Amino acid sequence: MSQEVIRIAALHKSYQTSAGEFPVLKNVDLLIEAGEFVAIMGPSGSGKSTFMNILGCLDAPSSGSYVLDGRDVARLSKDETALLRNRTIGFVFQGFNLLPRMSLLENVALPLIYCGVGREERSRRAREMLLKVGLEKYCDSMPNKISGGQQQRVAIARALINQPRLLLADEPTGKLDSHTSEEVMALFESLNQEGITVVLVTHEPDIAQHAKRQVRFFDGRIVSDHATQHEVAV
Repeated sequence: MSQEVIRIAALHKSYQTSAGEFPVLKNVDLLIEAGEFVAIMGPSGSGKSTFMNILGCLDAPSSGSYVLDGRDVARLSKDETALLRNRTIGFVFQGFNLLPRMSLLENVALPLIYCGVGREERSRRAREMLLKVGLEKYCDSMPNKISGGQQQRVAIARALINQPRLLLADEPTGKLDSHTSEEVMALFESLNQEGITVVLVTHEPDIAQHAKRQVRFFDGRIVSDHATQHEVAV
């Protein structure tokens, strides 16, 4: 039996503006089970980025419920939410967000500092993660000495350092060329095959094709949710 990682029910999100309340998400329901690979799609302004921020516990819904890994997020304190986020979720962003004056090894190890892990253990685990993404030879390199695709691989290694059950990726190929994008998506597929649940935002249909399931937003609502149709080679 599959285990739920994400359960969203009747979720609404609005922001207060000078013109009044502005609804961004409207009555959203979504269930994502362990081991799924889901692409969140939709045009600019459809609500997909706000939705991803809520999934990552970086924002809170105005109403409705969000259960993450069996925990009702609304019932958690700030510290409990931060702990759940740090232990359960790995984040990958379009802009890589690597610190320019730290080596690749130091960048990958950074989340472990906040968990109180000692220097030797941080270094060991960071090397393992760089090996996992094929960059073990570059541990001592600086971010500006490697390509954009390699930088995104470092960002993925950093996202994996705490062994999350869920990987959230926001336009992870947005700054990459098509060949490098395919390499990064192959890495996401490999991680998903290992059992990590992957949810990514993308506006590119060819990137979404790597996912097993596609959820499309429009005007703050989910308008389609279906398995990805893959072409069969003959």
